[in-house]
Amino acid sequence: MEPFTTLTARAALLERVNIDTDAIIPKQFLKSIERTGFGKHLFNDWRFINGDGRTPNPDFPLNREENQGVRILVAGDNFGCGSSREHAPWALTDFGLRCIISTSFADIFYNNSIKNGLLPAVVSAEDLTALMKLLRDQPGLTLRVDLQEQAISSEDGFFARFSISEDSKHRLLNGLDDIGRTLQHLEEIEAFEKRRSAGLPWL
Repeated sequence: MEPFTTLTARAALLERVNIDTDAIIPKQFLKSIERTGFGKHLFNDWRFINGDGRTPNPDFPLNREENQGVRILVAGDNFGCGSSREHAPWALTDFGLRCIISTSFADIFYNNSIKNGLLPAVVSAEDLTALMKLLRDQPGLTLRVDLQEQAISSEDGFFARFSISEDSKHRLLNGLDDIGRTLQHLEEIEAFEKRRSAGLPWL
């Protein structure tokens, strides 16, 4: 998994609350257990007229010219609610996003994001309101997200702190999924296996 340290990239604004995982990646596309190939279906029913996957909806933020190639998404409260599908962060990262900024995230979505290298940055309601206004005035604004400092900033003076647990921060900074996190204790695991083999040789 690619480590996340700092990210300087353009941001898009999606002014909706309670964005659920079925909106992020609709159920009809959950036909693979690979982590790639889902980005083209991200927000399918919103990005495309009638959800046909072919005709872009010009009113949807991610289809606008100024938002092409964005890597940061700013959205309303309770992002990632609904079902527990891990395909949601897969679709977001496959599309190119590395950071979602909101005031809150559904727990399962939050944990799945961390495991897939996607930073869910939790900011205060006041800071989100200010950031949304900034993006309305300056679509495609470049933001800098610093995970070590837990800070979001822009060249024109915006600054906000975001919260994240120490374990989640450690995982992202070091690019550790569940397997990588476990392998950090490889020496202890091997020592335990040797002791068990010596004490229980019939196993």
